[in-house]
Amino acid sequence: MEQAGIPVRGHRRAGDDEHQDTVRYPDRPPVLHTAEIGTYVVEGHVPANAVLRLLAEAPAVRGHAVPGMPSGSPGMEGGPEETYEVLLFGTAGSRSFGRYRGSRAL
Repeated sequence: MEQAGIPVRGHRRAGDDEHQDTVRYPDRPPVLHTAEIGTYVVEGHVPANAVLRLLAEAPAVRGHAVPGMPSGSPGMEGGPEETYEVLLFGTAGSRSFGRYRGSRAL
């Protein structure tokens, strides 16, 4: 994220599990990585360019997520790269924000 110009400040909050329950991608198990940027929530191994696109397009959603831990996604490098979806989510459900392989949009 920092290489893409997105400042990062990491910390663990007291009561993180309860906080994640209020912001996380619905109907999915809790994820290890949850970030808040502006009014958006980013969950999982989301590529930096997807975060920048989210901020630029500013859709009316709660945030976006990469369910699971796809091989080759940011933070999961080293194995064969899987194709995976970045999903937008909010009050209207979820929809695809794009397909990726590694950090590259397809």
